[in-house]
Amino acid sequence: MKIYTDHPLPDYLTALLPTAPLSERPKDGVFLCFGEHGLQLGKAGEKGMVSVDFDGNAATYRRLKGGGELIAKAVNLGAHPTVWDATGGLGRDSFVLVGLGLPVRTFEQNPAVFALLCDGWQRAMQNAETAGIARRMVLTHADAVQAMPDTAARFGRPDVVYLDPMYPERQKSAAVKKEMAYFHELVGLSAVQDDEALLHAARETAKKRVVVKRPRLGEFLAQKQPAYQYMGKSTRFDVYLPYAADAQDGQP
Repeated sequence: MKIYTDHPLPDYLTALLPTAPLSERPKDGVFLCFGEHGLQLGKAGEKGMVSVDFDGNAATYRRLKGGGELIAKAVNLGAHPTVWDATGGLGRDSFVLVGLGLPVRTFEQNPAVFALLCDGWQRAMQNAETAGIARRMVLTHADAVQAMPDTAARFGRPDVVYLDPMYPERQKSAAVKKEMAYFHELVGLSAVQDDEALLHAARETAKKRVVVKRPRLGEFLAQKQPAYQYMGKSTRFDVYLPYAADAQDGQP
């Protein structure tokens, strides 16, 4: 994946991906381009672009008025936990969590997605209204399954590991939003998600709980039943105990 641009590229992007002139952007499929609106993801032959916009209207509304209550309960906001988001993606839930006042380390392994994430974070840091929030968010370019043990050894284990794996395709559902369709196309061909390894690594790492976001009627991650759940209208959060807590509670 390249970044197509006729503008000077910031150092944090040149370190991640090669560049090419905008005129050479591909004739089919998704592509990244950089311009006056930052780094964006587009698709050849289609209008509209996708970017990570932590200080835009939608992100601000979700941070201030919507989407925070249930996730706050799931991570036990009152205990002010440290959170690692092991499936960062476009960072939406990570930014809700830092907006609630929590320190969050966000892992993302796909270099193109990580570039979008970095660009959104940089722009949030330049906005006086979101800079203080963005400072609580640490971005890590790595496969969380592989990186969490070493990261925990260096910085200590988090209270909570948060997982939002890519949902399974629903054959009879409505079309996915454009941004998610682009995102799935960007990572879908290269992403091989091992749900069992992901959940195992999270339960090895977290000190207090693992929180997994799922569709309300979706299957359990790796077919493992959680200890308890928080149910919303379209989404639920499954909570798993770390292995150490399971042992203390006499569970296998």
